[in-house]
Amino acid sequence: MIPIKPASAGTASGSPASNAAQAAASFLKPGMLHLPALPPLSLYVHFPWCVRKCPYCDFNSHEVKGGSFPEKEYLDALRLDLENALPMIWGRKIYTIFIGGGTPSLMSAAGLDRLLSDIRALLPLDGAAEITMEANPGTFETEKFKSYRASGINRLSVGIQSFNPRHLQALGRIHDGAEARRAIEIAQANFDNFNLDLMYALPSQTLDEAREDVMTALSFAPPHLSLYHLTLEPNTYFAKYPPSVPDDDTSADMQDMILDLTHAAHYHHYEVSAYAQPGREARHNLNYWQFGDYLGIGAGAHSKISFPHRVIRQMRYKQPKAYLDHAMAGNPIQEEAEIGRDELGFEFMLNALRLNDGFEANLFGERTGMTLNAIDGALNAAEAKGLLYRDHKIIRPTELGRRFLNDLQQMFLKE
Repeated sequence: MIPIKPASAGTASGSPASNAAQAAASFLKPGMLHLPALPPLSLYVHFPWCVRKCPYCDFNSHEVKGGSFPEKEYLDALRLDLENALPMIWGRKIYTIFIGGGTPSLMSAAGLDRLLSDIRALLPLDGAAEITMEANPGTFETEKFKSYRASGINRLSVGIQSFNPRHLQALGRIHDGAEARRAIEIAQANFDNFNLDLMYALPSQTLDEAREDVMTALSFAPPHLSLYHLTLEPNTYFAKYPPSVPDDDTSADMQDMILDLTHAAHYHHYEVSAYAQPGREARHNLNYWQFGDYLGIGAGAHSKISFPHRVIRQMRYKQPKAYLDHAMAGNPIQEEAEIGRDELGFEFMLNALRLNDGFEANLFGERTGMTLNAIDGALNAAEAKGLLYRDHKIIRPTELGRRFLNDLQQMFLKE
């Protein structure tokens, strides 16, 4: 964290420092947001291209046309985007970087090296910064991934989704089961920290097939597992043409099976869909869930940035061509808005309630600049319904609260 520097002790009355402090005090009205310290800051870099758009995907991803994309132009735009953002985050250290997409592993080794070099030249990175890149098995090349590691990527997130060829085909993936296994072997050989993404409740998937996928993933002993329930998101091919998916009872059985297998393998289920070996939690994602700050650069990237008396959100232009044009012109931000006090409590709880172990009560004040009294009514109501546990130190969802998480989160949304 980067503390707000206090006024020097013993400042003489009437001095410039004293006058500034008095002016600041008069500016702070009762009930005004005032953050005691700025949250940790992460960097997200979005790479918008992929080989083929998956039918379930609602991310900002666009199929590569003709087998190529404007890598140099995009890297130029990312650097300009970052340069333009510097005054907003000046002096703040970056603790984690996540390069997501799309399929960032389509980037050349030289392109990735240039991206990280530009970031290092412009931003102060923590010495132990976690630097993650997403990769899809259909794009794995041994030498390229060795180069990624040499350039500074120290954590890989591999989009396996399934090892079953029938399910991979239904999901529109460009790899098969053998390529998935080979990708994991390459990840193991070059990275001591990596995540495997899998999905369950897939079209026509049985409980035994879901179990086989999870057991196969666990056989590689990945430091981190992300296990997502397939959801039919709006504006996707699956939303328009819904496949036959397991019913709620079968999906619940799959979730119970996942909990049993990961627990037996000594993974910590620390977030709704995240499981980690001891000490291998995803630091970048934890910063999101603990309502930390993040600067997002690239097409469609989102930012949440705190200042001493306000918190803002930004979104970059979404279409790659529009982003390139606006970034090169010096104005990549399409939308920017301040998060109102009425929204801050909900947005904090929307994220923090995803953590199974909950959060320290004082974190709410640190991240929002408000006291818990601002959400006391919702806390009491959730506790009365058995959805929430709290004491003077910890607030966390109960087992019932985790089962009905959407209902619990909605209780903090002010009408």
